[in-house]
Amino acid sequence: MKEVVIYTDGACKGNPGPGGWAALLAYKEHIKEISGSEPHTTNQRMELTAAVEGLRLLKEPCRVRLHSDSAYLVNAFQQQWLEKWKKNGWQTKNKQPVENKDLWKELLTLSSYHKVDWIKVKGHSTDAYNNRCDYLAQKAAESQRESVAARESRAENQKTE
Repeated sequence: MKEVVIYTDGACKGNPGPGGWAALLAYKEHIKEISGSEPHTTNQRMELTAAVEGLRLLKEPCRVRLHSDSAYLVNAFQQQWLEKWKKNGWQTKNKQPVENKDLWKELLTLSSYHKVDWIKVKGHSTDAYNNRCDYLAQKAAESQRESVAARESRAENQKTE
């Protein structure tokens, strides 16, 4: 079974607001970086999306060490939150609907194909791969924010014509 290292990060300019995500996959000497953005989202959705997109790139079952600075993501797997939510009909212990259920379900499906170790890393520290993901996610979020601002400006100009 191939061993793959994945780093993920999400960013949001406002919460909610324009957001970006990034994933970095390392296999032997090969590194692949991916990123994307959404016009209106939350930082939590971007963290989860980064993990989803990173796992989607794997073409066969792998042993994965997935690193994230998101306690929300890592704790859901390490502390069995997902199993509890699923058993409770996707409700929290306070009987509230679980946020981001669509992404959690997708993560459960994708991670079931692999042996995944979920590893919490300290954000904005000395981990080069984590810092690279942070940079890519921030850049994606910023480009989305600029796109949103440009669309809003065009719409405002059309109103005044």
